[in-house]
Amino acid sequence: MVNGENSEIQSSDKIVLELMDSTDSYLLLMNSLSSSLREGWLELASARHSMGASRITSALFDLKSHSAATTLQLNHQDAGPKSEESHFSLCKWASSESPKSCSEEAKFEEDKLLQKKSNSPKVLNQDGSSNSEVQEEVSEAPEATESPCTVEDQARKERLKSLSMFGVLVCPKLRAAQSSFETALETLVEVANKRADLLNAYDQMREKKESTTK
Repeated sequence: MVNGENSEIQSSDKIVLELMDSTDSYLLLMNSLSSSLREGWLELASARHSMGASRITSALFDLKSHSAATTLQLNHQDAGPKSEESHFSLCKWASSESPKSCSEEAKFEEDKLLQKKSNSPKVLNQDGSSNSEVQEEVSEAPEATESPCTVEDQARKERLKSLSMFGVLVCPKLRAAQSSFETALETLVEVANKRADLLNAYDQMREKKESTTK
């Protein structure tokens, strides 16, 4: 009986600690989001002052329909027998020429390629191995070196393309503002995920309280 009560108390304490930890992380992320947005707006104002109000204005926005360079994906994860937890992920700087491509997916393919290369047989014997093994490693090496460059070049290309509406030569402050707003967007996704964890921990604590009062 005593062991059962101790186990019940430990379980309740664990849920409360998870709730407090999620709340603390949520508040820290909100503070980080506010700082990133504030920095981005200040850099944008500085760029507008440097380049002139006519160079940075909403009149220059491209209002044509085009594929989004950054999208938000919603995944549902199993959080228990009766609950489902939502998880958001950001797919950044997909190529406008190929909307389905995504830098995160390219990074995933890069990791798979590097893992495959690390698991492949090592040709270290002086007496030589089969030509197929040597040829396989030679053919995989350029792909492993080219893939990171391709992902980074694609992101850089899309960043420059999004700023091209303000002219060929833009103020460095404008690029800094773009980076700050990109960081704020990433933080906002983390806030959404942490809020989901917070609500999940709160629901668990409420269910635990209701079960003990019955």
